[in-house]
Amino acid sequence: MLELRDVVKHYLVGDTERVRAVDGISLCVAPGELIALYGPSGSGKTTLLLLVAALLAPDSGAVLIDGQDLSQLNERRAARLRLHELGFVRQALHLMDSANVLDNAALKLLGTDLSVGAAHRRVTPILEQLGLGARLEHRAEQLSMGERQRVLIARALSTEPKLVLADEPTSSLDSARAHEVLELLGGICHERGTALLMVTHDPRAAAHADRVHSLRDGKLFEYAPTERSTALSSY
Repeated sequence: MLELRDVVKHYLVGDTERVRAVDGISLCVAPGELIALYGPSGSGKTTLLLLVAALLAPDSGAVLIDGQDLSQLNERRAARLRLHELGFVRQALHLMDSANVLDNAALKLLGTDLSVGAAHRRVTPILEQLGLGARLEHRAEQLSMGERQRVLIARALSTEPKLVLADEPTSSLDSARAHEVLELLGGICHERGTALLMVTHDPRAAAHADRVHSLRDGKLFEYAPTERSTALSSY
């Protein structure tokens, strides 16, 4: 489903200093598989997601979705891919404050040929699963940070994408709600055959994945099984 082949993305800081944000990463994610990339801030996690979302171009290597090299897409085709085939849960909790929960969650669907009513009907069950069934008519400005995060998760899932990218999806949630959200994401991933690539600095979040890799200084490493066991026991 998703394949990264020796992907490299470096940045120049000043005139000479080179930051190796992504430094020769190869990775495959199968349909229905949840992969976590665990690492501290500055390890290259967000840069990697932006490459997979075709929002950045690699310096070398290839990012492929269903065998399609994203570097070969023009901006229109890349935007269509992001609309229909990718769901992206970002760290930034950007919602339309004057719009209600239903409208915010259905925002991607309103870019398709669905009517507003059909879009609302599509996202309502997802919002209910995420514990927002009683908040559907509330405006975004009335929501807690954790509730805003869950609206964004519902938006990412709304188009039934083949691949979901999640950038610290539980960063604004307490432990109990984070556990529930990750259980839901994992369940949807397996039930729908949706590939899920999650980056996180929280070992408890990583513990929900089918496979976990550590990301440090732009390179991929094996994630220690002892860390995984400790994370699971902390819930």
